[in-house]
Amino acid sequence: MRIGICDDEKNIRELIGNKVEKQYPKAEIVFFSSGDELLLSDKNIDILFLDIQMPGKNGMEIAKELRQKDKKVIIIFVTAIEEYVFQAFDVGAFNYIVKPIDEAKFADVLHRAIDEWNSRNTDTIAKEEKYVLINNSGVHTKVILDEIVYAEVFNRKVVIHKMNDEIEYYGKMSDLEALAGDSFFRTHRAYLINFKYVEKYDATTIYLEKGNVLMAKKNYPEFVKKYIKYIQRKG
Repeated sequence: MRIGICDDEKNIRELIGNKVEKQYPKAEIVFFSSGDELLLSDKNIDILFLDIQMPGKNGMEIAKELRQKDKKVIIIFVTAIEEYVFQAFDVGAFNYIVKPIDEAKFADVLHRAIDEWNSRNTDTIAKEEKYVLINNSGVHTKVILDEIVYAEVFNRKVVIHKMNDEIEYYGKMSDLEALAGDSFFRTHRAYLINFKYVEKYDATTIYLEKGNVLMAKKNYPEFVKKYIKYIQRKG
């Protein structure tokens, strides 16, 4: 795990660095003395402690720019003025710490941020490893579920559509749906889509990165609800 600390004051950078090292000695710590230095860095940061009041671009402006290239970084604002706290969540901040830094508050926020990072990575690994084994005329093919754009029922077969491939087999869509989990949705009795590949939608059609599928009118409200939950999980 790589933890970044961005603050224009050297003593604050070192103070936070020491606290991180004390709580999580395994972490790689990277220091930045300005927002511009942070934005120009090619290092991927997992958790970032970001000062709000800095010369030049302030922490809020830096966070907005950073979000454009890295939506996953866990941002923890560090500020001496509590009024900024309400703006923090506009840029997807995980939490904030008010100066002077309270030891117990710092430990609590850092531990929760680490738990969040571990949870995200565990979920990603699990999804990458989850697959279905397709048997088609004696040929067994391993299909990673995350790579399925959508599946459809056609001529009594299930056809799996990936971005660069199609696989068909005799089977039940309900069995695939049960394996696929909450990242998939049955928009119509003939279609099962992967939320990951949705580009846009309306009450009759789901537009995917590859192909369009029908939306059954009765399924639309449930689709919207579950798609929003999916987006929230993804942050």
